[in-house]
Amino acid sequence: MNKPVALVTGASRGLGSAIAEILAASHHVVAVARTVGGLEELDDRVQAAGGQTTLAPMDVTDADAMAHLCRGIYDRWGGLELWVHTAVHAAPLSPATHLDERDLKTSIEVNVRATARLIAMVAPLLRQSGRAVFFDDPRAGAKFFGAYGATKAAQIGLARSWAAETERTGPAVHVLEPRPMPTAVRARFYPGENRDMLEAPADEARRLLELAR
Repeated sequence: MNKPVALVTGASRGLGSAIAEILAASHHVVAVARTVGGLEELDDRVQAAGGQTTLAPMDVTDADAMAHLCRGIYDRWGGLELWVHTAVHAAPLSPATHLDERDLKTSIEVNVRATARLIAMVAPLLRQSGRAVFFDDPRAGAKFFGAYGATKAAQIGLARSWAAETERTGPAVHVLEPRPMPTAVRARFYPGENRDMLEAPADEARRLLELAR
């Protein structure tokens, strides 16, 4: 296999799935997500278009599983050309005075701690020439977005620090801001909005991947 390898974490639906499907035209995609059905549907679409994926039905908060995956990537392909991180926990909207402890804990585990571990694990695979892509969300500090906004901001803080630290040496770390899309995450936040006015995930995926070149 001569194609470069791309890792997409959070690849079973929404933006992550759209990015993985587009990347499969030029890369061998390692697709990570908890939702097995979503990964299998992605694989069906990719194979129908002549591409290939390696499905990894894993939870990004499982440190041992992610370490095993990264070791497997190294052993099989020697490294990565690209890592796109879309995995996120979107806690329900809630006043800051009434945050659910379980949702807050999950938000910290998925959005912050798992991201920090993955940066440490994936960085050696990207070496100096690879690229990593993260996605910002401007709603940190907005009312009722306490758990999601605070932990998403922490995630992006980690990514921006990594970007600053590797600016001269590589890998290249990109932090991009997607336009609103009709994803499951957004539907939890805005259940009554007109979704016809939102960007299609496939169109937005193409735009973002172009920016990350």
